[in-house]
Amino acid sequence: MGAPAKSFPMALGALRIKEKLGISDRETVEQIKDNPYLPYFIGMSSYINEAPFDASMLVHFREIISANVVNKVNQMMVKKIQEATFEEADEKKKHKRF
Repeated sequence: MGAPAKSFPMALGALRIKEKLGISDRETVEQIKDNPYLPYFIGMSSYINEAPFDASMLVHFREIISANVVNKVNQMMVKKIQEATFEEADEKKKHKRF
């Protein structure tokens, strides 16, 4: 009954695209449709030249995913990247010693 639910990565990715580019809901959907990289960013397995969802879905995404959730996800991503960078730098230092 009804359309299948959209995934969390799709919703979060679409909201991040919208905020990063500073565009409207309709423009966000158009960007996702027209840019061959953005469908992969939102978790789609392949590129199709059609909108993955209607612009009105972004309203529902914003209701489900608050700004606090987006901020927490961003903080977790930055922390993981920093940890990986520090680990990589430590590995390079170890190899330089020998």
